[in-house]
Amino acid sequence: MNARLNLSTVFLLIVPPLLWAGNVVIGRMVNNLVPPITLNFLRWAIAFLILLPLAGPIFRRGSSLWLHWRRFALLGLLGVGLYNALQYLALQSSTPINVTLVAAGMPVWMMLTGWLFFGVAVARRQIIGAILSIGGVLLVLARGELAHLLELRLVAGDIFMIFATIAWSIYSWLLTRSQEPADIRANWASFLLAQVGFGVVWSGVFAAGEWGVTDAVIHWNTTLFAALAYVSIGPAIIAFRCWGAGVQRAGPAVAAFFSNLTPLFAAVLSSAVLGETPHLYHAIAFLLIVGGILVSSRRAA
Repeated sequence: MNARLNLSTVFLLIVPPLLWAGNVVIGRMVNNLVPPITLNFLRWAIAFLILLPLAGPIFRRGSSLWLHWRRFALLGLLGVGLYNALQYLALQSSTPINVTLVAAGMPVWMMLTGWLFFGVAVARRQIIGAILSIGGVLLVLARGELAHLLELRLVAGDIFMIFATIAWSIYSWLLTRSQEPADIRANWASFLLAQVGFGVVWSGVFAAGEWGVTDAVIHWNTTLFAALAYVSIGPAIIAFRCWGAGVQRAGPAVAAFFSNLTPLFAAVLSSAVLGETPHLYHAIAFLLIVGGILVSSRRAA
């Protein structure tokens, strides 16, 4: 598919979808134990504490981080503060399978974002692939009832996930622009902590708003503690590390193909953990989305 896709790059791009699939399943499992935006804040606060001993000096006075604080604040807003908060909100009214399949429209948003904001040309095959991917997403949004597309009513979770996907596509394209100091960019822990540091502030502000306008309450138990441990280490630190490295090697457009493995992993995990059986339209939608990516990722002869 791409000369840069050696085995190590493929591994880097397969690990995140597997961990993200687990993330949405866990998020659905604990949605009655902790408010969604608060879950996002707790997740990243724990990840921040884990990363701090590895790269804490970047926050010292005189660090090159502060010369580029606006960029890291933006990365933290999109990748940490917004994406997962919107995803956890989506899981309040939608299933892990639906959430990940709606997110599988990512290549469409990657293509549009690259074209509109980063000057990346769009080929005809990419447009065809985008149409197929959009068809798969619409099939999920219609819950398999194609005759009802004109009467389609999006549940809140579907809308939240669409916005989350747009935020992640912008975040991924920004990762390809090396505008940070070399000392921070070269160290994965420093680069991630710089984003998480600002992201925790964003997510904390959003969580405070959640507690201010809702009757938020946390039900602490062993299930919630275990869930926090998983989402703070796996999808937060390991997946972000692998995704960032994979995107820099293969580019956002190719990496987006691998993100579409998330619905497949989510379907398997949901069936095993939550007992949510996938429907036929989920399989059809997944094939449409993957087919769209295969078409759009083909290179002209």
